[in-house]
Amino acid sequence: MSELKGIGEQEPTPVVASGAVSGETSVVLGVTSEGVPKAASKAAVEAAAGPVPGAVDVRALTALAETHHDRAVRPLGTREIAGHLVKVYAIEAPGRVVAEREEAAALRVAGPHLELGRARGSLGLAVLILHAGGDGDYVLVQTWVEASMSDLAVFLGPAGRPDELRPGRVGLAPCVWEAAVLAHERDAYVRDVLDGTGPVAARLAAWGADVTAGHLR
Repeated sequence: MSELKGIGEQEPTPVVASGAVSGETSVVLGVTSEGVPKAASKAAVEAAAGPVPGAVDVRALTALAETHHDRAVRPLGTREIAGHLVKVYAIEAPGRVVAEREEAAALRVAGPHLELGRARGSLGLAVLILHAGGDGDYVLVQTWVEASMSDLAVFLGPAGRPDELRPGRVGLAPCVWEAAVLAHERDAYVRDVLDGTGPVAARLAAWGADVTAGHLR
């Protein structure tokens, strides 16, 4: 194993290492004195890049990258639905707006799903996302359940026709914008509820106020 260079010395030559289990590759530039991996420069990554595997759709990925954009996210408060405390968000694609009609439809969809929460190990806390997308409308209901896990349901329908929301196919998962909101919510749940202090009611109040807003990529 080659000796790692210290801070201020010449940047080490990138080494492409293969994962022992998954076979994945990554660019290794060494670690800091604290043991944190050093970030690879763009040039180093490009120099170490190998052939693209056959299953990678280069054309589709390039098209997605060229059209990727910000989407607005705004919190809509907390609600009590089917005995659950639910934090509600709206995500809006350019030119789309989540109005009261869409919000009411999402709450109607979430109700029957949350009524069965106990059967799935629900702890009574959930996040509801109303996403007015570019190609349709989406409603996500993530519930925190036993053993530090979560349950996710996705509903979808034609854009601007909230009464036609239906359950999504098995395996359907959040898009990049929805995942950004849920990433915040994971941290808020840990920060305010699991690692929080004081009575549960106080922790839940802190969780309800811990929101994300603005524009997400």
